[in-house]
Amino acid sequence: MGTEKSDLSQELLELVAREGMVDISDITPQSRLEDLDIQSADFVMILMALEEEYGVYISVDNELTDVETVQDLLDLAQDKIEEHRKDETA
Repeated sequence: MGTEKSDLSQELLELVAREGMVDISDITPQSRLEDLDIQSADFVMILMALEEEYGVYISVDNELTDVETVQDLLDLAQDKIEEHRKDETA
C-alpha cells in the first residue's frame, strides 16, 4: 500500500506541475500554491484533470478553502481518489 500511495503522490505532483504550468523541480509538498504562481484558471485546470483522470470531483467552494500548500492539495486529492476507488469496488 505504501508504494501505491507514493506512486499516486508522484502522479499527482506531475499533474499539478503539468496543469499548473510549473516546472516539477520547483514543486515540493511544502510549496505554497500562491508561491508557485498557480493562478485560479490553472487551479481549475488541475481540478478538471483530477476529475478526468481519477473520476473525482473536488468542490472549489467548500473543499479547497483550507488548501494552501501542494501537500494540502495532494492529501485532499488522495482522500477523494481512495474514497472513489472504495465506492467502485463496493
